Amino acid sequence: MCLCPMWEPKRKTVIILPMKKLLLPLLCSLTLTCYADGLPDLGDVSQEAISPQQERMIGEQSMYQIRANKSYLDDAEIADYLNQLGGTLIANSGEPTQAYEFFAINDNAINAFAMPGGFIGVNTGLILLAQNESELASVLSHEVAHVTQHHLARMVSGQKYDTLAAMAAIAVAIIAARDNPQAATAAIYGAQGGAMQRQLNFTRTYEQEADRIGLSTLQKSGFDTRAMPAFFEKMQRATRIAEGNTPTYLRTHPVTAERIADVGNRVQQHPFHLVPDRFNFQLVRAKLNANTKTPSEAVSFFTAALGEQKFGNPIANRYGLVLALLRNNQTQKAEQEFAALQQQAPTNAMITTLAGKLKRTNLQDKNIANFYRTATQNFPQHRALIYDYAEVLMQERRFEETLKLLNEQIIAHPNDAKLYELQARTFSILGRKQEEHHALAYNYILHGNLRGSIEQLELAKQMGTDYYELSTIETELKQFKEIAAAQRRKN
Repeated sequence: MCLCPMWEPKRKTVIILPMKKLLLPLLCSLTLTCYADGLPDLGDVSQEAISPQQERMIGEQSMYQIRANKSYLDDAEIADYLNQLGGTLIANSGEPTQAYEFFAINDNAINAFAMPGGFIGVNTGLILLAQNESELASVLSHEVAHVTQHHLARMVSGQKYDTLAAMAAIAVAIIAARDNPQAATAAIYGAQGGAMQRQLNFTRTYEQEADRIGLSTLQKSGFDTRAMPAFFEKMQRATRIAEGNTPTYLRTHPVTAERIADVGNRVQQHPFHLVPDRFNFQLVRAKLNANTKTPSEAVSFFTAALGEQKFGNPIANRYGLVLALLRNNQTQKAEQEFAALQQQAPTNAMITTLAGKLKRTNLQDKNIANFYRTATQNFPQHRALIYDYAEVLMQERRFEETLKLLNEQIIAHPNDAKLYELQARTFSILGRKQEEHHALAYNYILHGNLRGSIEQLELAKQMGTDYYELSTIETELKQFKEIAAAQRRKN
């Protein structure tokens, strides 16, 4: 998500961020109703409709909690793949200019969910259940339709006793239920029982609407529409097995025979055409299998898959085997399997990233920085390569190059918290404490940690030697403290 205009560099190796200009939307979402000077009052949902800005802020408020949850899968390659697939669907949806963020939840349960403002989560269990990309796309298109039809906003518009904060609390409580269903039940009803009840009452109507519009988006995007009813049936079977342990209020997408029949009838009107999967779909599933199983189980799984040649893409299976072998500390065997993989595989960013990981395990490789320089030139948008390149430059104590790389990436991706973490680590090694704490403040605020950000800014202020940066820090501290005071008054 992009919250801001371009940031401006202070000097060659430091990015000074005009936080007030940068984070107004983000800071508003920390309190939902903002009190600081110059910040808009969002009001409440007693209006006829919730504005797109309000929807986005509800989603951002929920995302702060989700990113802090242990089930949030912080994997740049998987997130980038989901956003690329989602982007194809968004371009053919009813709101192609809507901002979206797709992310993965490390959970075996078969589920995906949409939140206000274009935030869409996908469980790893659902990705692994999908046998082809059209099946996965059918679920994402359904979730995109929930967003474009503003279903969550429509649930609470006109209800004076519902608040934006309550909706955010409900979304977070649903996520929390994965870890503690009993506590989540209390959280949901404590936050806003009436809003959740209305959500359940509207489920059938909204699900049917999302099916119909999602199917249209799926067809316009070039996917196999027959995958939607087929995957619904597959999800129904998988859900039925676990249904006894699933709280009723979490069944936000009940797959019924009526829905399957309705979608099945609609796709009969569409011509059949076979749609090949994009290679990264197979690689992402292989990576999830390699990382979610125990290392030894993953090695056995992929060894069997390659030996039988009965299921899966053989190149993707070998990619998964290399990942599993690395996790199992079988580095020499991993290198042998990767040599075979390179002879089979096309040029690909994920496989190049894996090549870099193997090179980093080989301490004798003296050309690793050159490898990453070329790799990032070939795949400039692949964040996993950027992160690894920065790590390599730090290890080689090429700190000016590290900061130059990170500064360029921050300008291109100003809300990537990982870049500030890497920047802070570089400043720490160099003993540039003011800049270290300033970068950490940005990392914390992008995770919604206002208190931690204030603490880092206070430390940066105490260690300040640069007048320009000190002035920026003091301005940010003033604003952040105003927001924190507003939160205390509200609570």
